[in-house]
Formats: sequence, C-alpha cells, structure tokens
Amino acid sequence: MLELAPSTWMRRRSAIPATVSLTRQFALTGSVIMLIAMIAAGLFTTEIVSKATVENTASSTALLIDSFLEPMIQGLASEELLPADETAELNRLLRADHFKERFPHLEIWKEGGLIVYSTTPNLVGRRFKPPPGLVTALAGDISAEYADLNALEHRVRDIRSKYLEIYVPIREERSGRVVAVAEIHESTAPLEEKLWWLRLKSWLAVVGATALIMVGLFGIVYRGNKLIRLQQRQLHERLVEIEHTSQHNHILKDRAQRASGRVAELTENYLRRIGADLHDGPAQLISLAALTVEHVRRAQTPAKHEEELQLLNSMLSEALRDIRIMSKGLMLPEIEGLPLPEVIKRVTSNHERRTGTKVSIHCGDISHPLTHGIKICVYRFLQEGLNNAFRHAGGNGQAVTCRLDDSVLNMVVQDDGGMGIGGHASADSGLGLFGMRERVESLGGVFRVSHLPSGGTRVEMSVVVAEGSQDV
Repeated sequence: MLELAPSTWMRRRSAIPATVSLTRQFALTGSVIMLIAMIAAGLFTTEIVSKATVENTASSTALLIDSFLEPMIQGLASEELLPADETAELNRLLRADHFKERFPHLEIWKEGGLIVYSTTPNLVGRRFKPPPGLVTALAGDISAEYADLNALEHRVRDIRSKYLEIYVPIREERSGRVVAVAEIHESTAPLEEKLWWLRLKSWLAVVGATALIMVGLFGIVYRGNKLIRLQQRQLHERLVEIEHTSQHNHILKDRAQRASGRVAELTENYLRRIGADLHDGPAQLISLAALTVEHVRRAQTPAKHEEELQLLNSMLSEALRDIRIMSKGLMLPEIEGLPLPEVIKRVTSNHERRTGTKVSIHCGDISHPLTHGIKICVYRFLQEGLNNAFRHAGGNGQAVTCRLDDSVLNMVVQDDGGMGIGGHASADSGLGLFGMRERVESLGGVFRVSHLPSGGTRVEMSVVVAEGSQDV
C-alpha cells in the first residue's frame, strides 16, 4: 500500500472535489472509443456482408450459366472458334427477353484473350488483354468484379452502364480441364438494392449493440464511481491516523529486504565462484591425472613407466599448487602482470606438456589492457576447453583463436572430433560447461557451444573490454 505524508494527503483531499469524476471521464473517453469501434465494426461487417452477397450472387449465376453452356461448347476443346450451329443456338437462348434483361452481355473467352462468342458479333475472333477475372477463371475459380468501363472490349461496345462481371470456367466433360471461360454481365440494379438493405440492417445492428454496451458500462461505472468516492473519504480519515507508523515500518522493511537480498546474492556468487574455480582448476588436473594412470599401467618399458609417473606427479603437484592458491583468495597471481598472449601461451604450453598433444594458436597482437578478472576468465576458459578437447576428442585438431574486434574480445577453442581416452563424456562435463558459461556471463559476455560439420566441437566466448580498462 502506498503511504503519503499528512501534508500530501491534505493537498490531495482538497483536490478531490476539483477533479473530473470517473463518470465524466468514462462518458468522454468511452464515447470516443465506442464510436471509433462502432465505425470500424460497421465498416468491417458491411464489407463482409457485401462481399458474401456478391460471391453468393456470382455462384448462383455461375451455376445457372454453366448448366446450359457447358454441354453446348464442348467443341471448343478441339476447335479454335465455336461452330455455327452452336452459335445460333446460343443466340436463340440469350435473346429471350427475361434473360437479356438480367444478363445483357455474354462473352466466351479462350486462353490468350481470344473471344470465340459474344452477344456483340463484332467482338468474335478478336483478342484483348486478358482481364484479371479471366486469368482467375482459367485457373479454375469463379471470379466476380464490377466492370472496368475503360477496358478495350467495353469501349468497342460503348458500354456506359456499370455491370457485375462474372467469369465462369467451362470444363471439358471427360478430363475436367478448363477449355473456355464464360463472362456474364449481370445488371447491378437488383444487387445494389439488396446490398443497400443489407448494409442498412448491418449498421442498425452495430449501432444498437454499441448503444446497449455503452449504457450498460455507463451504469456500472456510475455506481462504481459513487462507491469509490465514499471509500476515498473513509480511507483518507483512517490513513492520516496511521501514516507515521506505516511510513516508519515501510522504511525498516525496505532496508531489511535490501540487506537480505545483498547477503544472499553475495553468498551465492561466492559459492558459485568457489565451485567453478575448484572444478575448472584442480578438478581438471586431477581428472587428467586419473587418465594418466591408465598410461602408467600400459607403459611397456621402465623408461616409459618412469616418464608417465613423472607426468602424473607433475599434474598432481600443479593441482595441489592451484588449491593452495585458491585457498589464499581464488586468485591466479602468476598471470596478473602478463599480457593476454602470454596468458594464452602459458595455458596451451601447460596443456601440451601434460597431455603430449599439440595446440595450434591463431592470435593477433592484442595490446589492449585487460582487467585481472578477464584474464582469469580467459585462463579458465582455455583450460577447460582444451581439457574437454583432450578428453572427448583425443586432442585431435586442437586450436585456439583469439581476436579483438573494436572493444569485443573473442576467444575460440575447437577440435576435429573423434573419441578420446575417456571414450564418452564424463558425468561432470555439464558442470564444466556450466562453470565456463557462468564465468563469461558474470562479466557481461556471451558463451556459445556448437558442433562442427567435421564432428568436432567449437566453444566460443565474447566479452566487452571496457575502454580504459587496465590490470588491477
């Protein structure tokens, strides 16, 4: 609950009568919104109704025309023009008064804009630019649109009245393919009258529904406004009495919550850092030492046996040294004063010496000063990435790439795949990736793992190097 000082409450109390009531606000804003919604709904509804009516009219007309035209013009499947006897029969049917009054014009088109029959004889055999409706009908769909009086075929006949053009595909009986398209010009007077009444009814329905909704909402808001004003006065009288105590308690609670959150966050970050350092450092060395035990067992000669024992001793000694260093503050003081290329060289050299594998390095001259935190992140990232490449890919194709793009440091460790000494990923491999991700993202960076087409793995980190950053 929001607490305010007594002086603030007094100012607000004096301002309450002067404010515009919730009822008036709703009457003003609600009326505008409902008017806009009503107009949008009315336009949408009438558009849908008009479109549906035109499509229904087109479908009915198409069914009528198709019922007597299709049997008569099957010859167009193999001939360019309509035979004379079928033309005469069509003229006889279409000159009937009841038919001519509703459908004053009719053309039969073929592909390419060729008119093979028309109630206007001088159009027969001529080619015109195919109208959009003809293209649609040739594809097998019925199309209906108002006539374009500027079209050439309409200017030839000097048509000045607006008609509804309906394009009906005529199909061959056996194959079902479209052999021609019938274009019917239907008088729009009955349709326009029908559409006018439908639009009027649609608008009346939308206006009526909007008015009912507005009245209902206004009544609810009016009653709510009265109740809210009554409760405002009651709450004001009570809140003034408990203001000082509530404000004091709020301050104490806020301080306690902030302190508790900081302690929990610091503790969690500290524990995660310890876990990541232990896993990425000594745990990796001990893991490699465990793998070296198998090499000791397989040594064929005393000299090889002694060499592997020396390597094992070196790994365990380094792990012990890392544990001691971490115990003093989880720092790596031996890299604090080194430039980044030297840090990379130290990690790769140690890895090559421990594993007997080779690591190719592709790094330019990076002289930008880096914080000690970034150096530690790079060190552990390379250490964990190379150890994973040795464990899971046998050290095949190990490569380290680094570059500095403007102020973004990009580090990549990748391998060529293949199974290493361990055979399969160990149970803690997920923890290693998690620790790497946590280290990178704690610096505001981005961590990515991807699989290469060759079967290898690519691990990449990107972190922004702040301008003017330096080793601290």
